[in-house]
Amino acid sequence: MGRTLESKQQIVAELSQLLDNAELALVLDYQGLSIKELSDLRSRLRAANGICKVTKNTLMRRAIEGKPAWSELESLLTGTNAFVLVQGDVGGAVKAVQSFQKDSKKSELKGGLFEGRLLSQNDIKAIGDLPSKEVLMAQIAGAINAVATKVAVGINEVPSGLARALKQHADGEGSAS
Repeated sequence: MGRTLESKQQIVAELSQLLDNAELALVLDYQGLSIKELSDLRSRLRAANGICKVTKNTLMRRAIEGKPAWSELESLLTGTNAFVLVQGDVGGAVKAVQSFQKDSKKSELKGGLFEGRLLSQNDIKAIGDLPSKEVLMAQIAGAINAVATKVAVGINEVPSGLARALKQHADGEGSAS
């Protein structure tokens, strides 16, 4: 039995709401994946605030209608697609998908869309290679701390150097007389 018009409208409304909140959309060819494997992908994505939706391309087309930020997704809507919609940790979600693909060796990443820009597989790989937000923040904090330490040592060194110079000068005068 097919879906009723009402259930299709409900799915389109849900997809539309998910797209409104999403920062990144990835399109995967899920052909050959079992339900267990799709469940594994969904659980990996949960940690990065990602959702995997399997829906008909026509329903996704309806969901992106009137949304200029997602219009480029239209070109990826062919074949059997699973849509990964990410709100939050974009890098973590991409890493989760890449890890899943490496383990399952069945799904193919068709492409994605980020901030209205169509992403190639190389772009997506580059996002996955980026360090996490926490690592970047730690690196920045370390760099700021290193600069502050060098400034403090430099400021502290001025009076110490002056004191040493005066002491040498005083010792020089004492031995000359």
